[in-house]
Amino acid sequence: MSLNVCEERQLRRDLAAAYRLAAMLGWEDTIYTHFSLRLPGSGEPKFLINPFGLMFDEVSASDLIVVDGQGKVLGGQADYNLAGFTIHSAVHMAREDAHCVMHTHTLAGMAVAACDHGLLQLNQISTEFYQGIGYHAYEGVAFNLEERARIQASLADHMALILRHHGLLSVGHSVADAFQIMFYLNKACEIQLACAQIAALTPVSTIQTQLSDYASQQFRKVAHERQVVWQAWLRKLDRMDRSYLD
Repeated sequence: MSLNVCEERQLRRDLAAAYRLAAMLGWEDTIYTHFSLRLPGSGEPKFLINPFGLMFDEVSASDLIVVDGQGKVLGGQADYNLAGFTIHSAVHMAREDAHCVMHTHTLAGMAVAACDHGLLQLNQISTEFYQGIGYHAYEGVAFNLEERARIQASLADHMALILRHHGLLSVGHSVADAFQIMFYLNKACEIQLACAQIAALTPVSTIQTQLSDYASQQFRKVAHERQVVWQAWLRKLDRMDRSYLD
């Protein structure tokens, strides 16, 4: 499948929109963390990613660079962050269905990533991720390309990954999918952090396994609604600032 100019422009705009929305939601970590989007085509994956040095609220469609699985910049004049390349290329090389990959260092996400038990079944939002999250042991800053094989094994076929002592990662068939998954994974982490703060004052209970399983199946049945929600996010962003389209 070849990619025409109009199709690539739309993919660039969707990914740039995700960066702007992430900045609006407070997900950015100055110039670090990354979102990527695989370009259609056979053979070795090629994907869009942010150029190193831009804050999330600065990223526009034309800024995004194209990188292949070997780390060669195929489009754009800027360079990328090596740790970001290691993580994102690992997923794109192993998961053809993971067209979009999002990685964050949010306060709540990193707090849960430091918890021995990971994400707990504390609320309806967390049930969406029941049996849907992988866990990856911390190996230091991801400069070592050999870590890619272990990232791939940790993610397996899950929709999200908690990188221990590091942060969160989501994958999706589209930007809409990956963004919605990250939004609610981060919210589940925020709720867990809030529960930890009140646990000393009042008991906190977890949802029973059978009920978590049932609720997660219910969420899978309405996964198609992610695109509807994404269009709502885009309308909100367009009302605020349309410069991401450039």
